[in-house]
Amino acid sequence: MNIYDRAHALAKAIKASQEYKQFVKARAELEKDSSAREMLLDFRKKQWELQKQKMSGIEVAPEQEERFSKMLEVISLNKYVKEYLEAEYRFSVMLSDIQKIIGEAVGDLITPEMPEEIAKDAPGQDQPPDKD
Repeated sequence: MNIYDRAHALAKAIKASQEYKQFVKARAELEKDSSAREMLLDFRKKQWELQKQKMSGIEVAPEQEERFSKMLEVISLNKYVKEYLEAEYRFSVMLSDIQKIIGEAVGDLITPEMPEEIAKDAPGQDQPPDKD
């Protein structure tokens, strides 16, 4: 069996998994309830805004974190949103585990160590700071 056949077999196994089936079912149920869907979309928008803020180096105020946590509590009271988030989490854990297994198998090839002769000339490596 060649590597592409195995990749297709893995894809088929993922689609046959309980995690995938539950995620698809939870998503379909969520789509039927427009208010639950809107609630989740608003939550995701706020989540994305906070992530962008953090990635930009802008500190997230404790009040923002608290509002976000309360928002999560509120949307989790909705059966469809809660089931969707739980199914999404289980599915993403499975995919992450698969990625980790593959990464461990080929990790050294993907992130080779920098040869010493290159490393010593890399910016910030034992060089005095530039003077303007």
